[in-house]
Amino acid sequence: MRNKSNIFKAALVLGAACAALLPAISQERPESILPPGFGDPDPAPAPKPQPADPSPSGASSGSTSAKPRPRPNSSPSANRSPSQPRPSGATVTRVSNGNASIPFGTLTGDEDPNEEIPIPVIVDIPPQSRRSIDVIGSIAQGEGEMGLAAFQNVNGAWLMPLMRNIKAPIASRWASIFLRRALLSHVATPSDVNGADWAAERASLLVRMGEAQAARSLVQAVDVDQYTPRMLDVGLDTALAVADPAMSCGMIDYVKMGDKDSNIDQKRQPQWQMVKAICAGLSGESGVANANLDKVKDKLGDQSLDVLLAEKIVGAGSNTKRSIGIEWDGVKSIDNWRFGLASAAGVAVPDALYGSVGPQFRAWQAQAPLLPLAQRLPSVEKASEFGIFSSAGLVDIYSAAFNATDPAQRPGKSFDQLRLAYSAKELPVRLEAMRSLWKPANDSSLPRFAGLIATARAAAALPVGDYAADDAPNIISSMLTAGFDPLADRWAPIIGNSASNGGWGLLAVGSQKKINDISASMIDSYGGTSSSNPELRARFLFAGLAGLGRLSQAQITDMAERFEVPIGTTNKWNTALRLASRAQSPGTVAVLAAVGLQSNDWKGVPPEHLYHIVKALRDVGYEAEARMVAAEALMRV
Repeated sequence: MRNKSNIFKAALVLGAACAALLPAISQERPESILPPGFGDPDPAPAPKPQPADPSPSGASSGSTSAKPRPRPNSSPSANRSPSQPRPSGATVTRVSNGNASIPFGTLTGDEDPNEEIPIPVIVDIPPQSRRSIDVIGSIAQGEGEMGLAAFQNVNGAWLMPLMRNIKAPIASRWASIFLRRALLSHVATPSDVNGADWAAERASLLVRMGEAQAARSLVQAVDVDQYTPRMLDVGLDTALAVADPAMSCGMIDYVKMGDKDSNIDQKRQPQWQMVKAICAGLSGESGVANANLDKVKDKLGDQSLDVLLAEKIVGAGSNTKRSIGIEWDGVKSIDNWRFGLASAAGVAVPDALYGSVGPQFRAWQAQAPLLPLAQRLPSVEKASEFGIFSSAGLVDIYSAAFNATDPAQRPGKSFDQLRLAYSAKELPVRLEAMRSLWKPANDSSLPRFAGLIATARAAAALPVGDYAADDAPNIISSMLTAGFDPLADRWAPIIGNSASNGGWGLLAVGSQKKINDISASMIDSYGGTSSSNPELRARFLFAGLAGLGRLSQAQITDMAERFEVPIGTTNKWNTALRLASRAQSPGTVAVLAAVGLQSNDWKGVPPEHLYHIVKALRDVGYEAEARMVAAEALMRV
């Protein structure tokens, strides 16, 4: 189709405009986990005056290259004293005199001679060092970079609210990894949105996914004098998620507080006031720190936990002489402020309080550098299930935990079993160590997913043989968590063509090789390999095979009815996904796939969503990722 890019863009805009005509989709029913009002764009923000050339700039919707937007040489809001207000109606000019930069304000003649005139600090970044907001990303080439056109021909005003409303983390580890790559890639900013806001929305989604460090790299990819109110808000959220409040110190001079001209949420003003105190304390300015803390105490009280945590961080600065004890008695919940400051101070948040927040808090805890490794280890395992830690990364952390533990206390621990799985000379010892790591947690009949991830390379090193026929499904699952599909294929002769073997379905969708002569009865038989969800496993297998194009059209039509998977039903979500794949926009596919995977686990994902996601990934050239997503669905139900 010649004009499919234009058709895709027009269809997305039309879908957003027609949202009111379509019924809201319930989040509670498994067959419909899309957010209510899907596709409705936020009202377009009022245009802001530009300090430089007002002519249109930015990447066109169909271009894969971006022209730099004009940038001002200085910021009128830069680095003024926290206690000094912005001058009303003052204009700032810069006069360069050698190495000096002299700011001047326009005076009206009515000024109070005793009033201190605020002096904005010039941001002296050499032009060659400034970074364009037309192309923003932080991932290096060769590490999954999707390229400038990852979000080509997309209406940013449609996509950004959609990203903002995604409930993360999502069900699929592999889909989350793919989404992270898309969000971190150096991509062109859609022509209808501000580049800093575009980066902020991507970083905000990463924070909610638990990808705190990834979000940090994206926030810091934008020059601070380009920060918008949205980026300031996301920047503070990111600083708290990485447990590094000092990260927000560079933003302070761009924050305007007050009742009228504030550029931050009124509810967050006490937090920003405490950030000022923290940054002053870390700089050794105890007087400024105390003054800012006193302002917050007047509002929140001396014994507010939020204030006490801020005081504890201030106490880490020089010349403060503060020693604050933190008591959690009576505290019923935490938020990102309490988590971030407690973790930055090395104060453990009681485990019970993590039940009051989303699972991404555990992922943030896993990455908090000042918390003891032993305390973080359970959260590291959870974060690996979200895709935050790779198999190799998880092994490295286990190794560090092994080295940090007294030898007398190592036996029986997970990291000790992992050491045996990789290094024991006797094959039965290695396999038994792997079984201990795969052992289902609680009452689940499924193997521990973190255990499968950790043993991926150990499983790949096992020689193929009948001695492990009963363990073959877990061996194959383990290898596929790390994308070792060619190595998993070696076990096909052990599995044979027996659909009643748990490894058969995994290879049917996970292998590069297509299995011929798959019948509905074989899919039914494979479903029975799950003791808890036989029907759902069969439906996922059909959906994965159909999405990968491994069934004929006649089989797809017949099996869709037999397994009650309505893959032919259309809605706004799967229509947008289909158009995004036609336009070869993998970043948009990644976002829309996440929309269809908003669930705590795979049991809440409708099988028809798996079909559409797998097909779209395959259509944009990411068949390997499509196979891994399909295989993961079978592993986890």
